[in-house]
Amino acid sequence: MFSGIIQATGKVKRRVRKADIINFEIECPELIEEFKVGDSIAVNGVCLTVEKTEGNSFFVSITKKTEKETNLGIVKTGDIVNLETPLKIGDKISGHFLTGHIDFKTKIVSFSKFSQTGKIILSIPETYSKYFVKRGSIGVDGISLTIAEIKGNRVEIYIIPFTIENTNLKYRKAGDIVNIEIDIMAKYIENFLKNG
Repeated sequence: MFSGIIQATGKVKRRVRKADIINFEIECPELIEEFKVGDSIAVNGVCLTVEKTEGNSFFVSITKKTEKETNLGIVKTGDIVNLETPLKIGDKISGHFLTGHIDFKTKIVSFSKFSQTGKIILSIPETYSKYFVKRGSIGVDGISLTIAEIKGNRVEIYIIPFTIENTNLKYRKAGDIVNIEIDIMAKYIENFLKNG
């Protein structure tokens, strides 16, 4: 379980395909001391397993399904990814609960950066539009963000400078693909109403 508060960004040092698996080496000196083999780590919001550490790098792998359903399938050497370690009992939750299970990936329609803030517009598939509400939470590449407006199949999100500077949003632009995780509370409510 994660909170969507990005702790650091990492640089993809190596991407190697081995049959149906893609292995990544990700450099992150800020967090490397926290990692043990077998730990979970959210990479662009995707919950993965730390398989090895070496120097300032850790190693993770993804399957064909994760390759197809998340933007980790198109992440390449040199790219910057968002990183968050799992919540611990007693941790303060500053964002919202994220599971690390991506619901879909989508394209950034536009990303306007102003002097003090930024505004990102995302396209939401019709199938998922019922899960999003104005002032509701959304996970974007593992970042807990708040929806400002919903216009048709698009959501608008305003972003503070701190978030832009301290996540991979610093490098994002229109046309980029991002991972989206729906607020899990919306899923629980839907299930309760359907089966309660």
